[in-house]
Amino acid sequence: MDSQKDLPHVDPEVAAIIEREHQRQEEHLELIASENFTSPAVIQAVGSVLTNKYAEGYPQKRYYGGCEFVDQVESLAIERAKQLFHCEHVNVQPHSGTQANVAVYLSCLSPGDPILTMSLEDGGHLTHGYCKNISGMLYRTTHYGVHRETEFIDYDALEELAKTVRPKLVTIGASAYARTIDFERVADIAHHYGALLMADIAHIAGLVATGLHPSPVPFADFVTTTTHKTLRGPRGGMIMCKEAFAKCIDSALFPGTQGGPLMHVIAGKAVCFKEALSPEFRTYQEQILRNTKALCTEIQQRGYRIVSGGTDNHLFLVDLRATLPDVSGKDAQMALEKANITLNKNTVPGETRSPFQASGLRIGSPAVTTRGMKEPEMLQIAEFIDTVLRNLNNDTIIATVRERVIALTKQFPLPY
Repeated sequence: MDSQKDLPHVDPEVAAIIEREHQRQEEHLELIASENFTSPAVIQAVGSVLTNKYAEGYPQKRYYGGCEFVDQVESLAIERAKQLFHCEHVNVQPHSGTQANVAVYLSCLSPGDPILTMSLEDGGHLTHGYCKNISGMLYRTTHYGVHRETEFIDYDALEELAKTVRPKLVTIGASAYARTIDFERVADIAHHYGALLMADIAHIAGLVATGLHPSPVPFADFVTTTTHKTLRGPRGGMIMCKEAFAKCIDSALFPGTQGGPLMHVIAGKAVCFKEALSPEFRTYQEQILRNTKALCTEIQQRGYRIVSGGTDNHLFLVDLRATLPDVSGKDAQMALEKANITLNKNTVPGETRSPFQASGLRIGSPAVTTRGMKEPEMLQIAEFIDTVLRNLNNDTIIATVRERVIALTKQFPLPY
Protein backbone atom coordinates (compact mmCIF):
# COMPACT_ATOMS: atom_id res chain seq x y z
CA MET A 1 0.00 0.00 0.00
CA ASP A 2 1.14 3.51 -0.79
CA SER A 3 2.47 4.96 2.48
CA GLN A 4 0.99 8.29 1.46
CA LYS A 5 -2.43 6.71 1.98
CA ASP A 6 -1.68 5.47 5.49
CA LEU A 7 -3.58 7.01 8.40
CA PRO A 8 -0.78 9.37 9.58
CA HIS A 9 -0.74 10.98 6.12
CA VAL A 10 -4.48 10.90 5.45
CA ASP A 11 -5.58 12.12 8.88
CA PRO A 12 -2.73 13.04 11.22
CA GLU A 13 -5.18 14.32 13.86
CA VAL A 14 -6.88 10.96 14.27
CA ALA A 15 -3.54 9.17 14.06
CA ALA A 16 -2.18 11.34 16.86
CA ILE A 17 -5.21 10.65 19.07
CA ILE A 18 -4.84 6.90 18.53
CA GLU A 19 -1.16 7.12 19.39
CA ARG A 20 -1.95 8.99 22.61
CA GLU A 21 -4.50 6.34 23.52
CA HIS A 22 -1.91 3.67 22.82
CA GLN A 23 0.48 5.43 25.18
CA ARG A 24 -2.26 5.72 27.82
CA GLN A 25 -2.89 1.99 27.64
CA GLU A 26 0.83 1.30 27.87
CA GLU A 27 1.40 3.53 30.90
CA HIS A 28 -1.77 2.95 32.92
CA LEU A 29 -2.75 0.07 35.14
CA GLU A 30 -6.07 -0.99 33.63
CA LEU A 31 -8.26 -2.26 36.46
CA ILE A 32 -11.68 -1.72 34.90
CA ALA A 33 -13.24 -5.16 35.25
CA SER A 34 -14.99 -4.98 31.88
CA GLU A 35 -11.88 -4.10 29.86
CA ASN A 36 -9.05 -6.20 28.50
CA PHE A 37 -6.35 -6.24 25.82
CA THR A 38 -7.00 -8.36 22.73
CA SER A 39 -4.29 -10.27 20.93
CA PRO A 40 -2.54 -8.83 17.86
CA ALA A 41 -4.32 -11.53 15.82
CA VAL A 42 -7.75 -10.27 16.90
CA ILE A 43 -6.77 -6.68 16.08
CA GLN A 44 -5.58 -7.78 12.62
CA ALA A 45 -8.88 -9.56 11.93
CA VAL A 46 -10.96 -6.59 13.08
CA GLY A 47 -8.84 -4.25 10.96
CA SER A 48 -9.15 -6.42 7.85
CA VAL A 49 -10.88 -5.95 4.48
CA LEU A 50 -13.92 -7.76 5.87
CA THR A 51 -15.03 -4.33 7.07
CA ASN A 52 -15.98 -3.63 3.45
CA LYS A 53 -18.58 -6.41 3.12
CA TYR A 54 -22.32 -6.09 3.65
CA ALA A 55 -23.85 -9.43 4.63
CA GLU A 56 -27.42 -9.00 5.79
CA GLY A 57 -28.91 -12.34 6.76
CA TYR A 58 -27.13 -15.52 7.82
CA PRO A 59 -24.67 -17.94 6.19
CA GLN A 60 -26.13 -19.38 2.98
CA LYS A 61 -29.16 -17.09 3.48
CA ARG A 62 -27.82 -13.64 2.58
CA TYR A 63 -29.59 -10.80 0.84
CA TYR A 64 -26.48 -9.73 -1.09
CA GLY A 65 -24.10 -11.57 -3.36
CA GLY A 66 -20.39 -12.02 -2.80
CA CYS A 67 -20.78 -13.57 0.65
CA GLU A 68 -18.90 -16.83 0.08
CA PHE A 69 -15.99 -15.97 2.33
CA VAL A 70 -17.85 -14.06 5.03
CA ASP A 71 -20.17 -17.08 5.23
CA GLN A 72 -17.10 -19.18 5.97
CA VAL A 73 -15.80 -16.90 8.72
CA GLU A 74 -19.21 -16.59 10.41
CA SER A 75 -19.76 -20.36 10.26
CA LEU A 76 -16.30 -20.85 11.76
CA ALA A 77 -17.12 -18.47 14.61
CA ILE A 78 -20.39 -20.28 15.29
CA GLU A 79 -18.83 -23.75 15.36
CA ARG A 80 -15.99 -22.61 17.62
CA ALA A 81 -18.42 -20.96 20.02
CA LYS A 82 -20.50 -24.14 20.17
CA GLN A 83 -17.38 -26.14 20.96
CA LEU A 84 -16.26 -23.63 23.56
CA PHE A 85 -19.55 -23.34 25.46
CA HIS A 86 -21.15 -26.70 24.58
CA CYS A 87 -24.34 -25.02 23.40
CA GLU A 88 -26.98 -25.98 20.83
CA HIS A 89 -27.42 -22.75 18.86
CA VAL A 90 -25.26 -19.63 18.54
CA ASN A 91 -25.79 -16.23 16.97
CA VAL A 92 -22.53 -14.26 16.69
CA GLN A 93 -24.00 -11.16 15.05
CA PRO A 94 -24.92 -8.92 18.04
CA HIS A 95 -22.94 -5.69 17.92
CA SER A 96 -22.81 -5.61 21.72
CA GLY A 97 -24.04 -7.29 24.87
CA THR A 98 -26.90 -4.81 24.97
CA GLN A 99 -27.98 -5.79 21.46
CA ALA A 100 -27.85 -9.45 22.49
CA ASN A 101 -30.08 -8.82 25.50
CA VAL A 102 -32.56 -6.69 23.56
CA ALA A 103 -32.88 -9.43 20.93
CA VAL A 104 -33.69 -11.99 23.61
CA TYR A 105 -36.38 -9.72 25.06
CA LEU A 106 -37.89 -9.17 21.62
CA SER A 107 -37.91 -12.91 20.93
CA CYS A 108 -40.03 -13.87 23.94
CA LEU A 109 -41.70 -10.78 25.43
CA SER A 110 -44.37 -8.24 24.53
CA PRO A 111 -44.32 -4.66 25.82
CA GLY A 112 -45.67 -4.55 29.37
CA ASP A 113 -44.75 -8.15 30.20
CA PRO A 114 -43.38 -8.72 33.71
CA ILE A 115 -39.68 -9.51 34.12
CA LEU A 116 -37.64 -10.28 37.25
CA THR A 117 -34.06 -9.01 37.23
CA MET A 118 -31.14 -8.13 39.51
CA SER A 119 -31.07 -4.52 40.68
CA LEU A 120 -28.38 -2.20 39.37
CA GLU A 121 -27.46 -1.11 42.90
CA ASP A 122 -26.74 -4.69 43.93
CA GLY A 123 -24.58 -5.47 40.91
CA GLY A 124 -26.97 -5.92 37.99
CA HIS A 125 -26.75 -4.30 34.56
CA LEU A 126 -28.49 -1.40 32.84
CA THR A 127 -30.07 -3.74 30.30
CA HIS A 128 -31.67 -5.81 33.04
CA GLY A 129 -34.68 -3.55 33.43
CA TYR A 130 -33.14 -0.28 34.63
CA CYS A 131 -35.80 2.41 34.38
CA LYS A 132 -33.81 4.63 32.00
CA ASN A 133 -32.92 1.73 29.70
CA ILE A 134 -35.16 0.37 26.95
CA SER A 135 -35.53 -2.84 28.97
CA GLY A 136 -37.05 -0.89 31.85
CA MET A 137 -39.17 1.29 29.57
CA LEU A 138 -40.76 -1.56 27.63
CA TYR A 139 -41.26 -4.18 30.33
CA ARG A 140 -42.73 -4.26 33.83
CA THR A 141 -39.66 -4.82 35.96
CA THR A 142 -39.31 -6.18 39.48
CA HIS A 143 -35.82 -6.34 40.95
CA TYR A 144 -34.24 -8.85 43.29
CA GLY A 145 -30.87 -8.26 44.94
CA VAL A 146 -28.39 -9.41 47.55
CA HIS A 147 -28.99 -10.31 51.17
CA ARG A 148 -28.28 -7.24 53.27
CA GLU A 149 -26.05 -9.13 55.72
CA THR A 150 -24.14 -11.57 53.51
CA GLU A 151 -24.27 -9.48 50.30
CA PHE A 152 -24.68 -12.72 48.34
CA ILE A 153 -27.62 -13.06 45.94
CA ASP A 154 -30.73 -13.72 48.03
CA TYR A 155 -32.16 -16.73 46.20
CA ASP A 156 -34.95 -17.20 48.74
CA ALA A 157 -36.17 -13.65 48.20
CA LEU A 158 -35.84 -14.15 44.44
CA GLU A 159 -38.16 -17.16 44.68
CA GLU A 160 -40.71 -15.27 46.76
CA LEU A 161 -40.75 -12.51 44.15
CA ALA A 162 -41.15 -15.04 41.34
CA LYS A 163 -44.11 -16.56 43.19
CA THR A 164 -45.74 -13.14 43.51
CA VAL A 165 -44.81 -11.48 40.21
CA ARG A 166 -45.11 -14.52 37.93
CA PRO A 167 -42.63 -13.06 35.43
CA LYS A 168 -42.44 -14.19 31.83
CA LEU A 169 -38.65 -13.88 31.94
CA VAL A 170 -36.08 -14.01 34.75
CA THR A 171 -32.59 -12.67 34.12
CA ILE A 172 -29.50 -13.67 36.07
CA GLY A 173 -26.03 -12.21 35.63
CA ALA A 174 -24.23 -9.11 36.82
CA SER A 175 -21.70 -6.42 36.05
CA ALA A 176 -20.53 -5.91 39.63
CA TYR A 177 -21.02 -9.12 41.60
CA ALA A 178 -17.98 -10.95 42.90
CA ARG A 179 -19.47 -14.31 43.88
CA THR A 180 -20.26 -17.58 42.11
CA ILE A 181 -23.77 -17.59 40.63
CA ASP A 182 -26.03 -20.60 41.13
CA PHE A 183 -27.54 -20.79 37.64
CA GLU A 184 -29.19 -24.14 38.28
CA ARG A 185 -31.13 -22.86 41.26
CA VAL A 186 -32.34 -19.76 39.42
CA ALA A 187 -33.41 -21.92 36.46
CA ASP A 188 -35.40 -24.17 38.79
CA ILE A 189 -37.16 -21.13 40.25
CA ALA A 190 -37.89 -19.53 36.89
CA HIS A 191 -39.21 -22.67 35.27
CA HIS A 192 -41.27 -23.68 38.33
CA TYR A 193 -43.20 -20.41 38.07
CA GLY A 194 -43.60 -20.54 34.31
CA ALA A 195 -40.83 -18.14 33.31
CA LEU A 196 -38.03 -18.42 30.82
CA LEU A 197 -34.46 -17.77 31.99
CA MET A 198 -31.84 -15.54 30.39
CA ALA A 199 -28.32 -15.77 31.83
CA ASP A 200 -26.04 -12.85 31.01
CA ILE A 201 -22.44 -14.03 31.41
CA ALA A 202 -20.77 -11.01 29.79
CA HIS A 203 -18.35 -10.57 32.68
CA ILE A 204 -17.55 -14.18 33.48
CA ALA A 205 -17.59 -15.71 29.97
CA GLY A 206 -13.89 -16.55 30.03
CA LEU A 207 -14.25 -18.29 33.37
CA VAL A 208 -17.33 -20.19 32.16
CA ALA A 209 -15.61 -21.22 28.92
CA THR A 210 -12.73 -22.79 30.83
CA GLY A 211 -14.82 -24.48 33.50
CA LEU A 212 -13.71 -22.16 36.29
CA HIS A 213 -17.25 -20.93 36.90
CA PRO A 214 -20.38 -23.11 36.57
CA SER A 215 -22.00 -22.76 33.15
CA PRO A 216 -25.61 -21.66 32.71
CA VAL A 217 -25.85 -23.33 29.29
CA PRO A 218 -27.43 -26.60 30.54
CA PHE A 219 -30.06 -24.70 32.54
CA ALA A 220 -30.91 -21.38 30.88
CA ASP A 221 -33.16 -20.95 27.85
CA PHE A 222 -30.96 -18.08 26.61
CA VAL A 223 -27.36 -17.18 27.41
CA THR A 224 -25.94 -13.83 26.33
CA THR A 225 -22.42 -12.53 26.54
CA THR A 226 -19.99 -9.99 25.27
CA THR A 227 -16.85 -11.21 23.55
CA HIS A 228 -14.44 -8.82 25.25
CA LYS A 229 -13.97 -8.67 29.06
CA THR A 230 -12.65 -12.01 30.35
CA LEU A 231 -13.13 -13.65 26.94
CA ARG A 232 -10.47 -11.23 25.63
CA GLY A 233 -11.87 -10.83 22.13
CA PRO A 234 -13.17 -7.89 20.09
CA ARG A 235 -15.93 -5.65 21.38
CA GLY A 236 -19.17 -7.40 20.48
CA GLY A 237 -21.92 -9.72 21.67
CA MET A 238 -23.26 -13.23 21.23
CA ILE A 239 -26.42 -15.21 22.00
CA MET A 240 -26.57 -18.90 22.84
CA CYS A 241 -29.87 -20.74 23.20
CA LYS A 242 -31.66 -24.04 23.06
CA GLU A 243 -32.35 -25.24 19.52
CA ALA A 244 -36.08 -24.72 20.13
CA PHE A 245 -35.49 -20.95 20.33
CA ALA A 246 -33.03 -20.70 17.41
CA LYS A 247 -35.44 -19.36 14.82
CA CYS A 248 -37.03 -16.72 17.07
CA ILE A 249 -33.62 -15.52 18.29
CA ASP A 250 -32.20 -15.22 14.79
CA SER A 251 -35.32 -13.36 13.62
CA ALA A 252 -35.26 -11.05 16.65
CA LEU A 253 -31.71 -10.03 15.84
CA PHE A 254 -32.12 -9.80 12.07
CA PRO A 255 -34.30 -8.22 10.85
CA GLY A 256 -35.71 -7.45 14.30
CA THR A 257 -33.08 -5.19 15.86
CA GLN A 258 -30.03 -5.08 13.57
CA GLY A 259 -29.17 -4.74 9.91
CA GLY A 260 -25.89 -5.83 8.41
CA PRO A 261 -23.52 -7.69 10.73
CA LEU A 262 -19.99 -6.40 11.33
CA MET A 263 -18.11 -9.13 9.49
CA HIS A 264 -14.67 -7.84 10.50
CA VAL A 265 -15.70 -8.08 14.16
CA ILE A 266 -17.17 -11.55 13.63
CA ALA A 267 -13.78 -12.58 12.22
CA GLY A 268 -12.21 -11.24 15.41
CA LYS A 269 -14.70 -13.30 17.42
CA ALA A 270 -13.69 -16.42 15.50
CA VAL A 271 -10.03 -15.78 16.35
CA CYS A 272 -10.94 -15.11 19.98
CA PHE A 273 -12.84 -18.41 20.27
CA LYS A 274 -9.90 -20.33 18.82
CA GLU A 275 -7.58 -18.70 21.36
CA ALA A 276 -10.05 -19.51 24.15
CA LEU A 277 -10.03 -23.20 23.18
CA SER A 278 -6.29 -23.44 23.91
CA PRO A 279 -4.79 -24.80 27.15
CA GLU A 280 -2.95 -21.48 27.57
CA PHE A 281 -6.27 -19.65 27.85
CA ARG A 282 -7.32 -21.73 30.85
CA THR A 283 -3.95 -21.00 32.46
CA TYR A 284 -4.64 -17.30 31.89
CA GLN A 285 -8.06 -17.54 33.50
CA GLU A 286 -6.60 -19.35 36.51
CA GLN A 287 -4.09 -16.51 36.92
CA ILE A 288 -6.95 -13.98 36.78
CA LEU A 289 -8.53 -15.72 39.76
CA ARG A 290 -5.27 -15.81 41.70
CA ASN A 291 -4.52 -12.17 40.92
CA THR A 292 -7.99 -10.96 41.90
CA LYS A 293 -7.84 -12.88 45.16
CA ALA A 294 -4.38 -11.52 45.97
CA LEU A 295 -5.32 -7.92 45.17
CA CYS A 296 -8.60 -8.16 47.07
CA THR A 297 -6.98 -9.72 50.14
CA GLU A 298 -4.20 -7.14 50.28
CA ILE A 299 -6.61 -4.21 50.00
CA GLN A 300 -8.79 -5.80 52.67
CA GLN A 301 -5.77 -6.16 54.96
CA ARG A 302 -5.08 -2.47 54.48
CA GLY A 303 -8.36 -1.68 56.23
CA TYR A 304 -10.93 -1.45 53.45
CA ARG A 305 -14.31 -3.15 53.50
CA ILE A 306 -14.89 -5.54 50.60
CA VAL A 307 -18.50 -6.12 49.58
CA SER A 308 -19.52 -9.71 50.50
CA GLY A 309 -16.15 -10.13 52.21
CA GLY A 310 -14.18 -11.32 49.19
CA THR A 311 -14.33 -12.58 45.62
CA ASP A 312 -14.81 -15.77 43.60
CA ASN A 313 -14.20 -14.32 40.15
CA HIS A 314 -12.34 -11.59 38.24
CA LEU A 315 -13.52 -8.57 40.23
CA PHE A 316 -14.38 -7.22 43.66
CA LEU A 317 -16.04 -4.14 45.12
CA VAL A 318 -14.55 -1.81 47.70
CA ASP A 319 -17.06 0.01 49.93
CA LEU A 320 -15.26 3.22 50.86
CA ARG A 321 -17.79 4.30 53.48
CA ALA A 322 -16.30 2.24 56.30
CA THR A 323 -12.73 3.55 55.94
CA LEU A 324 -13.08 6.86 54.11
CA PRO A 325 -16.67 8.00 54.70
CA ASP A 326 -16.14 11.45 53.19
CA VAL A 327 -14.63 10.10 49.96
CA SER A 328 -17.01 9.24 47.12
CA GLY A 329 -16.28 6.67 44.46
CA LYS A 330 -15.99 9.52 41.98
CA ASP A 331 -13.40 11.31 44.13
CA ALA A 332 -11.38 8.12 44.41
CA GLN A 333 -11.60 7.32 40.71
CA MET A 334 -10.40 10.78 39.70
CA ALA A 335 -7.47 10.75 42.13
CA LEU A 336 -6.38 7.29 41.02
CA GLU A 337 -6.58 8.40 37.39
CA LYS A 338 -3.97 11.07 38.18
CA ALA A 339 -1.71 8.25 39.32
CA ASN A 340 -2.29 6.31 36.06
CA ILE A 341 -4.54 3.78 37.78
CA THR A 342 -7.76 3.31 35.83
CA LEU A 343 -10.85 1.84 37.47
CA ASN A 344 -14.44 2.93 37.98
CA LYS A 345 -16.69 4.23 40.71
CA ASN A 346 -19.55 1.86 41.49
CA THR A 347 -22.67 1.71 43.59
CA VAL A 348 -22.62 -0.73 46.48
CA PRO A 349 -25.45 -2.56 48.28
CA GLY A 350 -27.29 -0.09 50.50
CA GLU A 351 -25.93 2.80 48.45
CA THR A 352 -26.37 6.24 50.06
CA ARG A 353 -25.01 8.37 47.21
CA SER A 354 -26.20 8.95 43.66
CA PRO A 355 -24.82 6.60 40.95
CA PHE A 356 -22.83 9.56 39.61
CA GLN A 357 -20.96 9.85 42.91
CA ALA A 358 -21.30 6.31 44.33
CA SER A 359 -19.62 4.95 47.45
CA GLY A 360 -17.59 2.14 45.97
CA LEU A 361 -14.90 1.13 43.53
CA ARG A 362 -15.05 -1.82 41.15
CA ILE A 363 -11.66 -3.43 40.61
CA GLY A 364 -10.79 -6.22 38.17
CA SER A 365 -7.62 -8.02 37.13
CA PRO A 366 -8.17 -9.37 33.54
CA ALA A 367 -6.24 -6.61 31.75
CA VAL A 368 -3.21 -6.53 34.04
CA THR A 369 -3.16 -10.33 33.96
CA THR A 370 -3.05 -10.21 30.16
CA ARG A 371 0.09 -8.09 30.48
CA GLY A 372 1.72 -10.90 32.47
CA MET A 373 1.42 -9.50 35.98
CA LYS A 374 1.07 -11.96 38.84
CA GLU A 375 0.59 -11.96 42.62
CA PRO A 376 3.71 -9.90 43.52
CA GLU A 377 2.52 -7.12 41.21
CA MET A 378 -0.95 -7.27 42.78
CA LEU A 379 0.59 -6.46 46.15
CA GLN A 380 2.32 -3.44 44.61
CA ILE A 381 -0.91 -2.30 43.00
CA ALA A 382 -2.74 -2.57 46.32
CA GLU A 383 -0.07 -0.37 47.88
CA PHE A 384 -0.44 2.19 45.08
CA ILE A 385 -4.21 2.33 45.51
CA ASP A 386 -4.02 2.64 49.28
CA THR A 387 -1.42 5.40 49.10
CA VAL A 388 -3.52 7.46 46.69
CA LEU A 389 -6.79 6.98 48.59
CA ARG A 390 -5.22 8.16 51.84
CA ASN A 391 -3.61 11.17 50.14
CA LEU A 392 -6.29 12.37 47.76
CA ASN A 393 -5.25 16.00 47.90
CA ASN A 394 -1.49 15.51 47.99
CA ASP A 395 -0.35 16.02 44.41
CA THR A 396 3.28 15.32 45.28
CA ILE A 397 2.53 11.86 46.68
CA ILE A 398 0.18 11.09 43.79
CA ALA A 399 2.88 12.11 41.29
CA THR A 400 5.34 9.78 42.99
CA VAL A 401 2.86 6.90 42.73
CA ARG A 402 2.37 7.74 39.06
CA GLU A 403 6.10 7.43 38.43
CA ARG A 404 6.11 4.04 40.14
CA VAL A 405 3.12 2.90 38.10
CA ILE A 406 4.82 3.85 34.84
CA ALA A 407 7.97 2.01 35.93
CA LEU A 408 5.88 -1.09 36.62
CA THR A 409 4.04 -0.97 33.30
CA LYS A 410 7.33 -0.73 31.40
CA GLN A 411 8.19 -4.17 32.77
CA PHE A 412 5.03 -5.59 31.15
CA PRO A 413 4.65 -3.97 27.70
CA LEU A 414 1.65 -4.54 25.47
CA PRO A 415 2.29 -6.83 22.46
CA TYR A 416 1.55 -4.08 19.90
